[in-house]
Amino acid sequence: MILDGGNMTDAPSTNNSAGAVLSFDHMSMTFPDGTRALDDVSFSIRPGEFVTVVGPSGCGKSTLLRIASNLEKNTSGHCEVDRGSIGFVFQDATLMPWRTVRRNVELIAELHKMEKAERAKACTEAIELVGLSGFEDKYPRQLSGGMKMRASLARSLMMKPKVFLFDEPFGALDEITRERLNDELLRLFQHEGFAGLFITHSITEAVYMSTKVLVMSSRPGRITDVFDVPFTYPRTHDLRYEPEFAELCGQVSHALRGAHQ
Repeated sequence: MILDGGNMTDAPSTNNSAGAVLSFDHMSMTFPDGTRALDDVSFSIRPGEFVTVVGPSGCGKSTLLRIASNLEKNTSGHCEVDRGSIGFVFQDATLMPWRTVRRNVELIAELHKMEKAERAKACTEAIELVGLSGFEDKYPRQLSGGMKMRASLARSLMMKPKVFLFDEPFGALDEITRERLNDELLRLFQHEGFAGLFITHSITEAVYMSTKVLVMSSRPGRITDVFDVPFTYPRTHDLRYEPEFAELCGQVSHALRGAHQ
């Protein structure tokens, strides 16, 4: 079903790839041990869209991101994306403990052979964007969980990706820190204009962040429901307490319960 300005229809509309920077076309994935992770998944994301996928544990949500980033190879169908312009933020911040914040943020640019002066300038800008100015010389052990995720975001921002992949980046954080980082990420989304594909188990987070929420079935994962989110950006904390927000969260929750069956 689709929620579009409060109106619902029966069938997902997920396969219009015109102008998309990331698209999955009838894509399926079966692992070598015979586990079928994804089944005939089709959807597209355009610049300025932030799409969140929710679904039962083990339904193939993270596999979507791994295929998009070329860490896994789908067994049928197609994935179209410029893999030279992808930012990937994992569940863990994956910072190198022996590198300072600045040196961690510079890592991807170093691997891409970015010139030193340009790299230093881009690093300073990225650190400022995520609110870590003043912590450039700190090591990961000296940072809170939220600050580590900010550093991870800054590292991915260095190459100005057109597509950002987020694999439950805030799942291990406390609720207040998580909400703050939701707001920070939305600020970055509006500032940078990238296309976002976000994985979460939190329905509230999915609705608050997104232009569209997709619901996946149990394994093998397939798209069962699509919800267009009607709220404009920028979004404020108080949106979470609006009746329309609660109603949409209830719609997604109902669809998710059905996806578990």
